[in-house]
Amino acid sequence: MARGSWGAPVQVDRGVPGLVVKFGDYPLHHGGVGAIRSLGRLGVPMYAITEDRCTPAAVSRYLRRAFVWPTTGTEEPEWLVDRLLGIGREIGRPTVLIPTDEEAAVLIAEHQEELGERFLFPRVDGKLPRRLASKKGLHELCVEHGISSPVSSFPQSYDDVERFAERARFPVVAKNREAFERRRQPAVNGTTRIADREGLLRLARGWGERPGVILQEYLPREDAEDWIVHAYFDADSTPLAMFTGVKVRSWPPHAGMTANAYVVDNPELADIAARFIKQIGFSGVIDLDLRFDRRDGQYKLLDFNPRMGAQFRLFENEAGIDVVRAMHLDLTGRSVPEGEQLAGRRYIVENIDLPALLAYRRSGYTTPHAPTRASGTELAWLAGDDPLPFLTMLVRFVRPGAKHLYQLWRTSRTSRTSRTSRTSRTSRTGRFGTTHVRP
Repeated sequence: MARGSWGAPVQVDRGVPGLVVKFGDYPLHHGGVGAIRSLGRLGVPMYAITEDRCTPAAVSRYLRRAFVWPTTGTEEPEWLVDRLLGIGREIGRPTVLIPTDEEAAVLIAEHQEELGERFLFPRVDGKLPRRLASKKGLHELCVEHGISSPVSSFPQSYDDVERFAERARFPVVAKNREAFERRRQPAVNGTTRIADREGLLRLARGWGERPGVILQEYLPREDAEDWIVHAYFDADSTPLAMFTGVKVRSWPPHAGMTANAYVVDNPELADIAARFIKQIGFSGVIDLDLRFDRRDGQYKLLDFNPRMGAQFRLFENEAGIDVVRAMHLDLTGRSVPEGEQLAGRRYIVENIDLPALLAYRRSGYTTPHAPTRASGTELAWLAGDDPLPFLTMLVRFVRPGAKHLYQLWRTSRTSRTSRTSRTSRTSRTGRFGTTHVRP
């Protein structure tokens, strides 16, 4: 018997290892480190697929072995499955798979029969994770089941983008439409806020004949608040662990990865998520991003990640259970201890929260539901019992991190200059713009 971080007894099967699975080149992934620590601290043997032997995950004291396997996410599925099975043979016993990106989650779901010979994972309709990871597929499911989501458009050509640009209200948001296409032929670098028609058309010229993007209405930050839901659902789509929280800061601001968040009780949001999961019949770990639109009082689903989220260690209940521990317990036939979530707990991603803090202070944006004081803090990288991942992150982050922040600053400066120029022209020629029509 091992104990959770709050002293609660957690009975785990130490004979069943865990394997963190990821495809693509992103070595500074704090979610994978969190999964290794979460189960490793309970005595579960942990393995991980890493880009090299000097990633933060690879140097964790709780990792038994790193399988160095550089991938891009563009490889043929059959080759990925074959290599994954080879890793399973090397481990030599049934192992719980822990996907940390959409590509891994989709691959596991679509090759359940082959992978089931070596691995343990939640069984689900093989087509569902790909549909949930697809922006278009998720939008269709939301419409089908009455879940609110932003008004969206799925252009099939440059002409479609032009027609959208003529009637849209800017700013708008562009995202890559499909999970695997973001690796093979990304249209944008993550969620991208586009300020005006000219900016959209300029970007669209590089999208090819069939743009792989979704264009969404932008929910004004002064009228919205970002919420997150993490949960684990069993084979009957019943939640065995359910958590809600509010995102305080992200990087890039208002559109990127969570940099700072709090656990906040939200029974209404938990009920919305549970009903949706039951309707679609999903089982496994989920990470949902929603934006509460104060103009109409609706929670609008932005993203459905059918896998563990990078910030999952924000959430833990009184029994010491997070979603990764819940999955391991359930898949190994153990009961999952119940308990209230630790409201007021804070999560900080050290390497991106400082620039995010500076950006949010300049904009004056605040999060109404964020507690005034944290009941506890979970750091993404720094841990007294496992310091090497933090030190490795610092070494690997400094140069590319500084370059990335500089590029974002240049982009922001160019955008501000463009807006100033348009304002000047407007003052001379009168107001101009477009009429908002729902796409």
